[in-house]
Amino acid sequence: MTQAAKPHTSADGRWLNLRLAPELFAADVPLADGQPACIVVQQGRIVWVGPQDQVPAVYAGLPAHDGGARLATPGLVDCHTHLVYGGERANEFAMRLAGATYEEVARAGGGIVSSVKATREASEEELIAQALPRLDQLLAEGVTAIEIKSGYGLSLEHERKQLRVARRLAELRGVTVRTTFLGAHALPPEYAGKPQGSQDYIDLVCRDIMPALAAEGLIDAVDVFCERIAFSLAETEQVFQAAQALGLPVKLHAEQLSNMEGAALAARYGALSCDHIEHLSENGIAAMRDAGTVAVLLPGAFYTLRDTKLPPIDGLRAAKVPMAVSTDHNPGTSPALSLLLMANMACTLFRLTVPEALAGITRHAALALGLQHEQGLIAAGRPANFVLWPVRHAAELAYWFGYKPDCTVVRQGRIARTGG
Repeated sequence: MTQAAKPHTSADGRWLNLRLAPELFAADVPLADGQPACIVVQQGRIVWVGPQDQVPAVYAGLPAHDGGARLATPGLVDCHTHLVYGGERANEFAMRLAGATYEEVARAGGGIVSSVKATREASEEELIAQALPRLDQLLAEGVTAIEIKSGYGLSLEHERKQLRVARRLAELRGVTVRTTFLGAHALPPEYAGKPQGSQDYIDLVCRDIMPALAAEGLIDAVDVFCERIAFSLAETEQVFQAAQALGLPVKLHAEQLSNMEGAALAARYGALSCDHIEHLSENGIAAMRDAGTVAVLLPGAFYTLRDTKLPPIDGLRAAKVPMAVSTDHNPGTSPALSLLLMANMACTLFRLTVPEALAGITRHAALALGLQHEQGLIAAGRPANFVLWPVRHAAELAYWFGYKPDCTVVRQGRIARTGG
């Protein structure tokens, strides 16, 4: 059994000699450009942020932490991952390089179904042992909250196993984990080829699997892969209705390979986010805008699949739809373990501006998980989740790639990592 990490040091005290990126802290902080800043933490929460020379006297007796003139940002939020799974799928990478499409790989027995087999064969202990190094890579780069989806079990027993592992990872590393039930990710092999296989499986998901896991407290949100090689609009809506009856928010893998108008459907159910969205229509953008649904951009999958259909960034920007950026870490189409690299790719591939990319891995990503009051912004009253970076400018967080900044990470009110 992987042992829990030792308790981290409390972050309570005055964090002095900081620089704050203006776009990443609360707008009411009266800080002039270049003025040294201070963050005050008490009982694991930020109680004051502002100019260092204006720290209220009531906090003068608190311990002092020297920030070394580092740049302070909110903790990063990875709002779309499939982090818990068995095995890997490097062979499919080679297949795609040889010319196979995503759909051809799936129809040949690869893709999600191959990960289902490996995940079903793995014990909880084995899944924890495989997932921890991946999680540690993300945490070392400043991630303080992460979503972990199920969807490689596709049965009550194995979906439960994935979600239990996700909960255990949160305990082992002291990180905020939001679990998303993605039972409608693919058709299980035992249902393939049956005349009503897809409908029968969705009935099982809605009638038995989802209610049981919700009753066990393992689900924070519900997702569906709505696509021609996965589940239809009608099947997606059936899952959404079942989630709604259980009081669970929904999300959607939408418009990745074709325009199914899934985003508009998800918006009607008040979806937290629609993710991928390369083929998103104007109708979908308008529906997301009206519902306050976040657009989650996944440049890692776009890159790995060598896609050429760009998400409608200009349309989303014009409609003021919040845009988040995530790794989409998964074994098949985005084996990415750097959220900073995804920020760079969002700028270079999708033409996001640096402020948009930084908001995409902080406050908009937090919004996509329903964590907007806890994560993604440095402000008084929030849990202490912030990162100190050895960089001169916030733009460097999206500029470098392949560089792992030696950062200090405060996560859930404790010093989780101390940079040099």
